[in-house]
Amino acid sequence: MATISPRFLRIAYLVHKWSSLVSTFFLLILCVTGLPLIFHEEIEQYLSPHPTPQTQVAGAPKASVDAMVARARAARPGEQLVSVAFPQGQAAVVVDSVPEGAPPGAPPHRQAFDLHSGEPTALLLPDDIPVMTLLLDLHKSLFAGLPGTLFVGAMGLLLAVAVISGCIVYAPFMRKLPFGAVRRDRTRRIKWLDLHNVLGIASGAWVLTVGVTGFVNSLHDPIAGQVRVGFMALTASYRHAPPPEHPGSIDAAIAQVRRSAPDMALVSVWFPGTRFSTPHHYAVFTRGNTPITSRMLSAALIDAEDGRMIRVPDNPWYTNALFVSQPLHFGDYGGLPLKILWAVLDVITIFVLGSGLYLWLGRPRGGRVPGAERRQAGAAALRDLDMSTAAARAWNTEPRSLRTIFHVPAWLALASAVGLASALLGDGGWDALSWGMLGIPVLAVAWALRRAPARG
Repeated sequence: MATISPRFLRIAYLVHKWSSLVSTFFLLILCVTGLPLIFHEEIEQYLSPHPTPQTQVAGAPKASVDAMVARARAARPGEQLVSVAFPQGQAAVVVDSVPEGAPPGAPPHRQAFDLHSGEPTALLLPDDIPVMTLLLDLHKSLFAGLPGTLFVGAMGLLLAVAVISGCIVYAPFMRKLPFGAVRRDRTRRIKWLDLHNVLGIASGAWVLTVGVTGFVNSLHDPIAGQVRVGFMALTASYRHAPPPEHPGSIDAAIAQVRRSAPDMALVSVWFPGTRFSTPHHYAVFTRGNTPITSRMLSAALIDAEDGRMIRVPDNPWYTNALFVSQPLHFGDYGGLPLKILWAVLDVITIFVLGSGLYLWLGRPRGGRVPGAERRQAGAAALRDLDMSTAAARAWNTEPRSLRTIFHVPAWLALASAVGLASALLGDGGWDALSWGMLGIPVLAVAWALRRAPARG
């Protein structure tokens, strides 16, 4: 029978305790603000209704992008053109511009044109909702810019540490209890401890994914900076050349990229001297046409004067990790049912965080845990439900194996992993598989909450 060494068990408990305590307050903020952000599209549509956008017509001729750019420049004289975007699912082209000398990241002025006719059109997106913008800024950076974003990422990493160490600590508590046991007839602390355990272990794989992807997403700006450094390294021979005074045709740049990658869909074109380009090149970004590759961007650099293309190497692993982390963090890739499951799991996480804080704040001070509660809590019921060498040693003498204790949690983790991945592999049946698999941990929690009180 597998055993856990007393020293390792105590270290795991201390790691779980302090990683949780340091991060819980901030994680509660992130979970509460993340809940409405899961449904941001539905909320924005309700608060700012807009018509369904016109989709692209397969095989229909497309208007000249150069002509649209010329109209956008004429409509906003004196402004610097930043980018041309091709919104996914819309028959539109969006041209962004900012005033000359605007600081990096300044909000652009957007002009939309019909993809097929080239005529100005309304960009069929909801108006900015101030409360949603506020929630997003709070969720991403705690209103503290890049330092706040990196701090939020560190809290996500601490959450992952707390989940992993919590899975180790889970074992001694369950040495005499079946999965999902909640001893409602015992003291309040024992009941809350059991609820904390069952909800935490059932949702652990999902929480671990959200924590890790939150950390990866916090590195967006540093990763984007590395991409730009890579672009500049590729164009080192242009270092002393003056920027082009009259950049060439965007249509020609797009056509050249399409010839080299005919199966890729256009995402955006960035003008020379802007955030994601170089002073001498258009940067043309494309995406794949499968559910997972549509989340990954590829780039090409086109000389703005002579039209020569510099092929950009394949994305490094950390860039692809960022692209995949975004949907896995926000849950926006499997339709409304997946969003609902995401919200339920978010609420479960809020309860796990809150119950852990309650157990710590309500711990006995200045003395030992009463003998009855000590016996009821299991291997860890000493002062403030802490671990001890004696308790860990008692765990090692029990006949119930780790395999038995983690049998159900392992299957729940597998179901969560399949649910998280399947919607990225395809639509339709893959989405349905994702809903079903992620629904299993939620059903397990519901079953544990409704089952008869456990004895022990």
